[in-house]
Amino acid sequence: MNNSITIIRPDDWHLHLRDGVMMKAITPESTRHFNRAIIMPNLVPPVVTAADALAYRTRILSACPQDSNFTPLMTLYLTDKTDPDDVAAAFANGIINAVKYYPAGATTNSDSGVTDIKNVMPVLEKMAQIGLPLCIHGEVTDPNIDIFDREAVFIETILDPLRRALPELKTTSEHITTKDGVDYVKSQSKNHCATITTHHLMINRNHLLVGGIKPHYYCLPIAKREEHRLAVRAAATSGDVRFFLGTDSAPHTDPNKETGCGCAGCFTATNTMALLAHVFEEDDALNKLEKFTSINGPKHYGLLPNTETITLKKSSAPFLYPKKIETAEGPVTVFNPGHDIYWQVIE
Repeated sequence: MNNSITIIRPDDWHLHLRDGVMMKAITPESTRHFNRAIIMPNLVPPVVTAADALAYRTRILSACPQDSNFTPLMTLYLTDKTDPDDVAAAFANGIINAVKYYPAGATTNSDSGVTDIKNVMPVLEKMAQIGLPLCIHGEVTDPNIDIFDREAVFIETILDPLRRALPELKTTSEHITTKDGVDYVKSQSKNHCATITTHHLMINRNHLLVGGIKPHYYCLPIAKREEHRLAVRAAATSGDVRFFLGTDSAPHTDPNKETGCGCAGCFTATNTMALLAHVFEEDDALNKLEKFTSINGPKHYGLLPNTETITLKKSSAPFLYPKKIETAEGPVTVFNPGHDIYWQVIE
């Protein structure tokens, strides 16, 4: 049995850093273990232009510890009014690495998102021409569609027609949570991959709902049935180049989670690597952890893997990570898998 493993330093291909005092408090939790991250643009107001992205990147870098080499990979928030030429210029100038598609109203701060994909086809066509990736929150928002079915319906009604219309567009299905999502990625021979979160590998909807509602397990897309969790977990631990880590680590203060209408999001930046080592060891796949965290993502985004490494070690005593991160806005609870974790990053 392996009690330690050294891997190429990982990247996070889906990360929320927020802004202001919250960002200053939680950014070091990601820079500690990750070298790069695709930064989500759903601020208030959202990051919609190249100038917005440049300003946000400057604020992120100012929040990084002085000894950090962390590189934020910026995205633009796709809206019905996004200018294709502005997007192309931002990409050509090295300001952005992707564009983010939120269906309007799908998740936190997504009200400015796309109301109809037909409205953004000129942007998507331009992106296909220049090789700019599209990151997709893959859920429909029709109130008549059950929340547990929204990912599957999105694949059928939005994603697959888009892929057929623009097969040269490089797309990422973010935070997939269903067997439907896994199977669709596997059906695509090129230009389509998926990120998988840490928490969706570890919890199903029973963890969220049985014995009382657990607000810190509430996220969007919502956790699904066990059969879906197992399918997503099998994809993550398979070594398949089309699946890689995107934590979707999303901080909210405890009062905003533990309320009558709690915010969606799990904060996993602090302990993700320890949790992943636990998962991959359980599935006898520690030798594939590096592919999931450090190799597959850069390949999809046209980047080289990092040159540094990190080492994880399994101890006889549980790893005691912080339960909360204190911020000037209030405490942020770190994701708790509900059982002891014996792995930790040691260097």
